[in-house]
Amino acid sequence: MNNIDIFNLMNISNPRIIDIRDNYKYSLGSIPGSINVPYLFLVTNPGNYMNKKETYYLLCDSGRTSYRCCLELGDYGYDVVNVDGGYNAYLRYKEKT
Repeated sequence: MNNIDIFNLMNISNPRIIDIRDNYKYSLGSIPGSINVPYLFLVTNPGNYMNKKETYYLLCDSGRTSYRCCLELGDYGYDVVNVDGGYNAYLRYKEKT
């Protein structure tokens, strides 16, 4: 499984970002262009949201839950990358830019 920091993620053209936080937290703020698929929905039905030919960048609040999610989905053959620091890292990134 791979990890990426928020600075490198923001330099990728059109990354497929999946925010696995719950709907409420997502509604309070998100990375532009990301989609919201809560953790349990994603790990129980990944084929509904992803295909195995694409790379997906997963994030939660801090990067811990998305790390665990990436491990699970990687075992199923999905190309997933954990966003280190999660949405909290994005908020810090926005403050600096």
